[in-house]
Amino acid sequence: MASSTSTLPGEAILNKKITAPYGSWKSPITAEVVTGAEKRLSGIAVDGHGRLLWVESRPDEAGREILVKEANEPIDITPKEFQVRTLAQEYGGKAFTVCCDTVVFSNYEDQRLYKQIIGDSFAIPITPDYGGPIVRYADGVFDLGSQSYVTVREDTRDSSINPTTTIVSITLNGETNQEPKVLVGGNDFYAFPRLDSKGERLAWIEWSHPNMPWDKAELWVGYISKDGDISQRICVAGGDPLLVESPSEPKWSSKGELLFITDRNNGFWNLYKWIEHKNEVVSIYSIDAEFTKPFWVFGACSFDFIPTNGNNNLIACSYRQSGKSYLGILDDAQKSLTLLNDTFTDISNIVSGSDCIYVQGASSIHPLSVAKVSLDLSKSKAKAYAYFYPPSNPSYQASEEEKPPLLLESHGGPTDESRGVLDLNIQYWTSRGWAYVDVNYGGSTGYDREYRERLLGNWGIVDVNDCCSCATYLVDNGNVDGERLCITGKSAGGYTTLASLAFRQTFKAGSSLFGIADLASLRAEIPKFESHYIDNLVGSEDAFFERSPINFVDKFSCPVILFQGLDDKIVTPEQARKIHMALKHKGLPVALVEFEGESHGFRKAENLKYTLEQQMVFFARLVGNFKVADEISPLKIDNVD
Repeated sequence: MASSTSTLPGEAILNKKITAPYGSWKSPITAEVVTGAEKRLSGIAVDGHGRLLWVESRPDEAGREILVKEANEPIDITPKEFQVRTLAQEYGGKAFTVCCDTVVFSNYEDQRLYKQIIGDSFAIPITPDYGGPIVRYADGVFDLGSQSYVTVREDTRDSSINPTTTIVSITLNGETNQEPKVLVGGNDFYAFPRLDSKGERLAWIEWSHPNMPWDKAELWVGYISKDGDISQRICVAGGDPLLVESPSEPKWSSKGELLFITDRNNGFWNLYKWIEHKNEVVSIYSIDAEFTKPFWVFGACSFDFIPTNGNNNLIACSYRQSGKSYLGILDDAQKSLTLLNDTFTDISNIVSGSDCIYVQGASSIHPLSVAKVSLDLSKSKAKAYAYFYPPSNPSYQASEEEKPPLLLESHGGPTDESRGVLDLNIQYWTSRGWAYVDVNYGGSTGYDREYRERLLGNWGIVDVNDCCSCATYLVDNGNVDGERLCITGKSAGGYTTLASLAFRQTFKAGSSLFGIADLASLRAEIPKFESHYIDNLVGSEDAFFERSPINFVDKFSCPVILFQGLDDKIVTPEQARKIHMALKHKGLPVALVEFEGESHGFRKAENLKYTLEQQMVFFARLVGNFKVADEISPLKIDNVD
C-alpha cells in the first residue's frame, strides 16, 4: 500500500521532519488559540466561607470582565448587565472587594460603585450618578464598625487632565447615592487605604508630582475620631528628606501591627514593620530581592498574614530575584524565611485562605493561573537581561544553512518587567519558525533601584541601546539571521520600537502597538498619574524633541505597521496617525490599523487575533522571504499594494 505526505512548495522531508524555511512552518498554535487563551486574571480575594473569587476577562464577550467564584465548576457572580473594571488613573486595577458574602465593585460603563450579595442576580449602586463615568473608584476596604466603604476616588468633574484624587468613605446602609465623605486629600495621588481590624487607624500611600510612586512616596497613618474623620496623622516612611524611598503595600496584622514594603537601605523592596510608640521603622527581613513591583495598577498584594495563635506573625510572601519569583513563609519574630516548592516562576498576587494560600502566577509551562497551596504549619518554619526563545516545532526543522528570523519585544511601562512564563503569544511565533527575545532593558524592575533608575533622563537611549545590543548579540552568536531582525512593542515598548527604527539601523521592520511617536504630545495629553513621570524619563526640553521619532522621519528606512485603539486616552490615536502619514509620504511600506471600542491595550478576541496575524503576514511579506502556512488575508500596505 502506497502512502504520501503533502508538503508546501520548497518543503522536503528529512528524518520524519519537514524541512522548510524559517517562518513558513505550519503551527497548531493558531491566532484563534492564542486569542482564546487571552483571559486575564486581574485580582483575587477570599470570601467569608473561604472560597476564592477572581476577576476574569472574556475576549469572546468583547473583553468583558466579571467576578468568578471558586466551585467544582466556577460560578459567574457578576450580573450580565455589569462589568467589573475601574478606569481610575486609566490603568485601573483592584475593582472589587469582598467581605463575608458582600461584594462592592466598580462597574465599567458608569464607573459607579455597586453592592452585591454573592448569589443575587442584581446589584445596588452606592455612589451618586454623575451622568457618566467621570468619577472613578479603586482599591477599597470595608469598615465594618461604621458600616462604610473606604476607597480611593479619582474625580474628573472639574478637570479631566488634572483630576482630584482623594480617599473617601461611602456609607453602606441607609440611603444610596449619598456624596462620599472625604477622609484624606490635598496631595496629587493616593493608594492602598488600609484599616486596622478595629477601624481606629487608617494607613495609606501618597505621592506628589513630579515623582512616580516608585521614585519617592510616603506612608501615612491617620487616627480616626468618633465622628469618622481623620483627627491626627503621622508620616511613617518617606518623610525624611535625606532618605529617598518608595514605600508600598501597607497592611495591618490581626494584632494591630503595621507591615509594609519599602526600598530604603539596600535599594531593594523589602519588608519592614512600624514600631508605633517610637515611630520607628525596623527591617523584618533583608535580602537583595524585590518583594513588590512598581505601582501601575491599584491593589497589588505581594504578601498576606497567615492566621496563628502565637505572638509572632507568619507571612506568606513572594519576591523576585534574578528574574525569578520565589514563594515563602516569613516568621517576623525569628526573621527566618522558609521557601515553599512552587510551580510558578512569576508570582503576581498572594492571599491567605483557610489553612492555605492562593497564589496568582505563571511559569514557562503554566499560563497565568491561580494555585492553592495547602499549609501544614506544624511542619514548617516560618547590563540588560532577556528571555530568548528559539524556534521549536516537533514537526518541522530548517536547513542547516538557514538562520531564523528574530522578533524582539520591548516591554511597556517602561518601568515594568518581562517575565519568563508560558505565553502563547510567544509560542505563536516560535512554533512557526521564528526566534523570539523578550528584553528587560535598563529601567526594568526586578533588578534593584539602581537598575530601575538607569532610564531616568535616558528614555529613548538606554532602552534602545539595550534592545539593539541584544539583537546584535544573537546575530554574532549565530542564533538568528541578521537580515531578518524585527522589533515590536506596546505602549512605551512601541516608543522603543519606533525610536530603534528611527535612530538605529539594526532592525529591518517594526510593529508598534499603541506606541508613542511624539513625546511632547504625550506629555500634553498624558493622564495626571504619569504627567511628571514623562519629564523624569526624558529630561530636558531639547530631549523631548530630539528623541521623538515623529521629528526624524527622514531617518526611518524600513517597513512599519501600527495598531491603535480609538478610545485610548493614554496614547491617543493622533500619535499613530501622525507617524503613519509621515512614513507614507516618505514612501516607506507602512500600514495603520485602528480599532473602534479599544483603549490602551486590546481586549476583544477578534482584534487580538487580527493584530497577531497581520504582524506575522506583514513581516513575512516584507522581511521574511517566506509564505506563512496559515490562510490569512493580508491587509493593504501603503506604498506596496
